[in-house]
Amino acid sequence: MKQLLETTTHEKSPLLGPQREAMANPAMLKTAFTGSQAAYLRSTPRTIGHRGFKAAAPENTIAAFKAATEAGAEALETDLHLTRDGVVVLCHDETLQRCYGNKARVRDLSWAEISRLRTLREPRQPMPRLIDLLEYLNQPGLEQTQLMLDIKTHDDAEEIMKRTAETLASVPSQRPWSTRVTPCCWSATYIKLSMKYLPDYPITHVGFSITYARCLTHIPNISFSMLRHALASPCGGRFIREMKQKGIPVHVWTVNEENWMEWSIERGLSGVITDEVALFREVCNRSGSDQASITRSRWKNAIPTLYQTLRFWAEIAVVHLLITLHMSRQWLKHGSLARHISRELNGG
Repeated sequence: MKQLLETTTHEKSPLLGPQREAMANPAMLKTAFTGSQAAYLRSTPRTIGHRGFKAAAPENTIAAFKAATEAGAEALETDLHLTRDGVVVLCHDETLQRCYGNKARVRDLSWAEISRLRTLREPRQPMPRLIDLLEYLNQPGLEQTQLMLDIKTHDDAEEIMKRTAETLASVPSQRPWSTRVTPCCWSATYIKLSMKYLPDYPITHVGFSITYARCLTHIPNISFSMLRHALASPCGGRFIREMKQKGIPVHVWTVNEENWMEWSIERGLSGVITDEVALFREVCNRSGSDQASITRSRWKNAIPTLYQTLRFWAEIAVVHLLITLHMSRQWLKHGSLARHISRELNGG
């Protein structure tokens, strides 16, 4: 379902939205990743490099992460898998085919075997381990860079959470990793394991269902990273407003087009996960210097904007149909969603 949504919703349909909503009680908002109660008020969302700076270098490589930080990313997002011998590596797909030209699954090869592979895309890069990225982030000047760890669900849940915690504990940091790193969990099962193995860390639920997300809002130190189409719906708009009132950060993925970037800024979201780090920084700077210029440019380009907006809503309808079908299957399988999530969290 996740892969289908990523394919169906590839960043091609911008949205025009209303002016930015006022932030409700900003003094109560959390910092986006540390989970502390310190107040913050940002005029623009955090720039989060999706798999590094994917548009500039092969995804999930040290070259991509370096390019992202050099382009102004305030945070990095990456994906975790386990090798056959339990090493936590950075790779989005279950198999190595798309990025490395090898049909094997990540978990079927040892780290020694994977370390010899190179990306198909130039400049050809090796696959890094989580420990390699942590060591990179320990360099002077990167102390404030945050890290989102998307825990993929292809491995044994207990094993990958345990190995991730061990890796974080093995790398000393001037600032505690718990103030810089957040595990991103697709389901309540992984949230429960995150609380077990990383009790001092904040947690981000990453997903595409507002209904599922609402069942998790009671969890301490929670934040959300949601598919942009889910947040753009009326239900998503209410969710954004309610989370602001509760002081719960909401991030959006994956935003690569300017109108979508402007939409994210206007909604006052906490962070934007993007392949286009440099472009998003440019849009943020433009928005901060002259918000009215965005509105003027929209009126100037009203005809293509109308077409794009209609196309956007058509895409929204398709995506929400897919989400509805998926959630209906879950209901048929598990019954009440709230009770199912409660059982997963409480081990029932």
